Amino acid sequence: MPRAVVTGIGVVAPSGIGADAHWATITSGTRRTGPITLFDPAGYPTRLAGEVPGFEPLDWADNRRLVQTDRWTHLGFAATWLALADAGLPERAPDPYGYAVTLASSSGGNLFGQRELQRLWGGSSRTVGAYQSIAWFYAASVGQLSIHHQFKGPCGVLVAESAGGLDSLAHAARTVRRGTPVVVAGATECPLSPYALACQLASGLLSADDDPERAYRPFDAGAAGYVPAEGGAVFVVEELSHALSRGARIYGEVAGWAATHDAAHTGPDTPVDPTQYARAMRLALGRAGVAAEEVDVVLPDALGVPRHDRAEAEALRAVFGARPVPVSTHKSLTGRAHQGGSALDVATALLAFRHDLLPASAGPGTPAEGCELDFLRGPRRPASRVALVCARGFDGFNSALVVRGAAPPAPASRGER
Repeated sequence: MPRAVVTGIGVVAPSGIGADAHWATITSGTRRTGPITLFDPAGYPTRLAGEVPGFEPLDWADNRRLVQTDRWTHLGFAATWLALADAGLPERAPDPYGYAVTLASSSGGNLFGQRELQRLWGGSSRTVGAYQSIAWFYAASVGQLSIHHQFKGPCGVLVAESAGGLDSLAHAARTVRRGTPVVVAGATECPLSPYALACQLASGLLSADDDPERAYRPFDAGAAGYVPAEGGAVFVVEELSHALSRGARIYGEVAGWAATHDAAHTGPDTPVDPTQYARAMRLALGRAGVAAEEVDVVLPDALGVPRHDRAEAEALRAVFGARPVPVSTHKSLTGRAHQGGSALDVATALLAFRHDLLPASAGPGTPAEGCELDFLRGPRRPASRVALVCARGFDGFNSALVVRGAAPPAPASRGER
């Protein structure tokens, strides 16, 4: 059966632009959340977020494409360009029907939509621009990338909130197995507009703390909600023999995946049942042919809401039993970028194997009762080179993805650079 490997990583996130910048942020434990600058948040209880530093859309796309699209898509333009360059592939597909794109989206182009709807209801023209009909749509990034890069293989968009970032990679691996040699997958997000923030506040899960050091603390005794973020990661997923034939660098393999559903609404006081979440983890491990004791590290959803954190810890204990699996989370450094955040966790796992170093977890300081997991308190070398990445999407989505890292590059011999 064809095997799906990752040959390119493009990161555009609060942790930085490019995989190297992201890795430097993660390994240094540098917090990148701060006051929202994309709009004035003064009237909102949540005023902190993770924004991409120094992002200039014109550096990644011409003005004609930018005026048709939202910032979420602009971030996708950049992440895709970086992923293709990292994989050593051209900007335009040499074999259009051998390339596909499958991304995830949870809120679509809400900054673009906010501007147009304000013009409709508050402007003198009482109209919206022609591109409002397409810029907000969940599939806008997929469509724009398919057109620009000439990816004419089977394309699609996954909508499962945070879980979608993992689902997109699972779908990419299935597409590779069905005969398409190259698939661009992953997710970016920009949930930072007045309307988008109001929608998130309705869930009752956002943090209202104005101190970036304390606002978002998953699994911590002081956890009180999450901080939203923009950005994410995009990957080149390639059929193994295709990658080998062109001498591509391989970060690792998408080895197994699973998705389940709770059939329950996510609300401020809704009980959280970990059963289906644990089932997704077991299924992903089983499909990858990986025993629980082989997992080097788990990168969890890490919502930062006490009852959700306890349920996630309970699911991990149910899957891994008496053996405490190492856990590392870095969302407190960047904020929660919804489906972009889970894709970013996959980038972290693959980069950890590339650098032969599992990065320390960015917390918790004092684990909350019921959240006493084996958090990595310092860097550690991987043993089996297997990571389990987990995500829970609002309203019941659960996904788990197993990635197996390639061997790290051999050290340069004396005299080589």
